[in-house]
Amino acid sequence: MKVNADLQLTLMASSLYRLLGMQIGEGYAEAKARHIFRDFVDASAKVRLNRNHIEVRFQKRAHNPLLLAAGFEDLRPKIPWLGGKRLTFLLG
Repeated sequence: MKVNADLQLTLMASSLYRLLGMQIGEGYAEAKARHIFRDFVDASAKVRLNRNHIEVRFQKRAHNPLLLAAGFEDLRPKIPWLGGKRLTFLLG
C-alpha cells in the first residue's frame, strides 16, 4: 500500500497539536491546530547552546501562564540526537 507522504505528515502534525492542546488544557484539547499554532508555537525565542544543555527563552506572551501551569518550564528532556543535551524552556 502506497502512502502519500504529505498526508502522513499532516496526520502526524495534527496528532502532535492535539497532544499539545491536551497537555495545556483550558479548552485547548478541542482547539484547531491553527489556533494552537498561533497562540503557542508561532513565537520568537532566543536559543543558547552550551556543552550540556540547550536553553530556549521565549518572550513574554499572554498565553505563557498556561504553559507554566502545564509544567512546560519544569521539563528538562534529554535530546538523544544532540548528544544527550538537556532542553530547557524559559517563559517570559
